Amino acid sequence: MGSLIQSVDWLAIAPPTVTAVVALVILVADLFVAEHRKPLLGWIAVAGLLLAGLSLLPLLDGDRSTFCLTGTTAGDACSYTADHFTLVIQLLVLGGALLTALLSIGDIVDSELPAGEFWFLLLSSAAGAALLPASRDLATLVVALEVASLPAFALVGLRRGDSRSSEAALKFFLSSVTATAVTLLGVSFVYAATGTLHLTAIAQGLTDVDPRLAVLAQAGVALTLVGFAFKTAAVPFHFWVPDTYAGAPLPVAAYLSVIGKAVGFTGLILVTVVAFPSYADVWAPAVAVLAALTMTAGNVAALRQRPGRKRSAVRLLAWSSVGQAGYLLVPIAAAGYTDAPSRAIGSTVAYALMYAAVNLGAFAVAALVARTSPDNRITDYRGLYARRPLAALSLGFFLLCLAGLPPGIIGLFAKVTVFSVAVDAGLGWLAVVMALNVVIALFYYLQWTAVLFRGAETEQERQPLRTSRPLTTAIALTAVTGVALSGAPQLVLRFASRALL
Repeated sequence: MGSLIQSVDWLAIAPPTVTAVVALVILVADLFVAEHRKPLLGWIAVAGLLLAGLSLLPLLDGDRSTFCLTGTTAGDACSYTADHFTLVIQLLVLGGALLTALLSIGDIVDSELPAGEFWFLLLSSAAGAALLPASRDLATLVVALEVASLPAFALVGLRRGDSRSSEAALKFFLSSVTATAVTLLGVSFVYAATGTLHLTAIAQGLTDVDPRLAVLAQAGVALTLVGFAFKTAAVPFHFWVPDTYAGAPLPVAAYLSVIGKAVGFTGLILVTVVAFPSYADVWAPAVAVLAALTMTAGNVAALRQRPGRKRSAVRLLAWSSVGQAGYLLVPIAAAGYTDAPSRAIGSTVAYALMYAAVNLGAFAVAALVARTSPDNRITDYRGLYARRPLAALSLGFFLLCLAGLPPGIIGLFAKVTVFSVAVDAGLGWLAVVMALNVVIALFYYLQWTAVLFRGAETEQERQPLRTSRPLTTAIALTAVTGVALSGAPQLVLRFASRALL
């Protein structure tokens, strides 16, 4: 039996710790900073996220584990592990949070959002999201999931006096609380069947479950997956997405579309591939069906969006994110049908990196247009090329990446990689469903792209767009990242495929 004395490696836990400490610094500083100096808090947040990102560099040498119970065999009782998988996801989370911060600096002033609360909540959520990929026991995993989620509820409803924002936050909150309750019930069942919460110990325990507890273990596995399916916006746990994205401040919607999904997929990978490999016959078919339903529902709903409807651009991005979640689920399902799941997991991570860069870029351009056209209809993008050529070309590039068309080579490469993983795993039917959905998605991505280069029809569409340096920087960073990834897509897959668990 292991000792309760635990070792602590402060360098290993630096990324989430630095983020959390900066969040507390901002919360305290907000009490003493004068109102006209509140923008300074945003730059402190940006500096904190950069510092947290730099703290990843010393961890590149090798795997580090901490919060370990001493006296156990093979170090299986560690609650925190900073391996390559952890570092890749933490890079995605902290990079996404940094871009969200750049999007938010101007939006906070324009929307009159409370600066101190906003930055504290954003960094608190990012700290939880950075903790989650390193979690190696179910208790830490659930805590990290909630630390990432609870501040997000408040961020969605932070726009005071806006009934739409309050409604969005309420829907998000109620759906998430229900999913969390189901997940905790599943965790308790798994603990009752195996007697442990550590993921690797659970994997061993599930191979030799008492026959009287077999049904309990199966129910625990299924219920545990529900909460992570909700976070990934998988069907049928997706109904909160369009209303939440449309009601939230635009930078918050961007944050949820990328970091929220990263949290969900990371948790799903950890519980399926690390904790429940012996129950692949239970979760792999279920995830495959979820993937097919999710990509189909998301793309069909995006196809039905009316360009002249208020917030139609954000709603289309919301439904598009549901469709993209379906593609991300495909390699996770494939991992359950192969003896070497590392390539499948690498495909999901590579796709997530591509999606994070281009989707945040699309939201950045949407934030630019929203400064002049708050209703953010797709029709508001008419004449964008005449007003802001680089912004229009960037958005066109991002949409083509999401569609998987040249010159968005990284999007095409990511989709082909996911497709080949499904075929190699024997999931031919899922590959066919994915191919059909890619064709469906082409229509609405190309339709929006075409709008960018049409002539303006109204006076409002001819008005010059107001921009800001942070917003311009965010668009430039995402565009450069997308172009760089398209130039060497194989490096992305190689980098992601090292994320062995």
